[in-house]
Amino acid sequence: MLNKLCGIALVLVAGSSLVFANDTTNINTEQYVIQPFTAKYNLIRSADIVGSASRTLEYISPQQAKYSYKTDIEWLIFSDNRQEVSLVNIDLHKVTPVQYDFQREGTGPDKNYVWQYNIADSLAINLKENTKLSVDFPSNIQDKLSYHLQNRLNLIQHPEQKLFVYPVINHSGKIKNYVYQYDGEDELMLPFGMVKAIRLKREVIEKKKVTYAWFAPELNYLLVKIQQIKSDVEQFDAQLTSLEVH
Repeated sequence: MLNKLCGIALVLVAGSSLVFANDTTNINTEQYVIQPFTAKYNLIRSADIVGSASRTLEYISPQQAKYSYKTDIEWLIFSDNRQEVSLVNIDLHKVTPVQYDFQREGTGPDKNYVWQYNIADSLAINLKENTKLSVDFPSNIQDKLSYHLQNRLNLIQHPEQKLFVYPVINHSGKIKNYVYQYDGEDELMLPFGMVKAIRLKREVIEKKKVTYAWFAPELNYLLVKIQQIKSDVEQFDAQLTSLEVH
């Protein structure tokens, strides 16, 4: 169903997570490059399923969207539950972050960050600590989740592109370039089924860390698999199990 009453309005609560309240705004999703969706994944380590993940895109208004990613891991005595939520403005193929919320619970210390970005005034606002940073935002700035959405839109617009560079603002307000390069094409047998995908690679040499991301053209360049390797040891592998387009 491509047309849907999206009963959501944004309410900002200082020092807390994003909260959404009911509204009666009627949003015609046919106008969007990416339709609202929910994608679910198995999280795999050493060939064992150790958890699950979900990635969701919802439209709040014709200009704003809520993009979220949630993971739940239970492995041996280790547990890790995370949720990232990006409130973004989307102008066709351009994503601009407005607010980023990160929460982590489980083994070890819990973490929670809530940042709001006032790009026009060059400010990053830490809502948890009630502090502000002066930031010289690049024109294509992204947060630690929104760049995944921008990457997908870039592939839709320019499927022949081989190099992707995203300036990403982190949990402390610092900006670092995330660089992904085209690394080939694969036919993947996933829990979702057989999928042809473009493989991108990001390498962080100083941390001996490599990330591979697969996007499927037949699914409008949805991220269908992501794999992280550190010091030649696989950390995890997320594989698509289901996709619902709303």
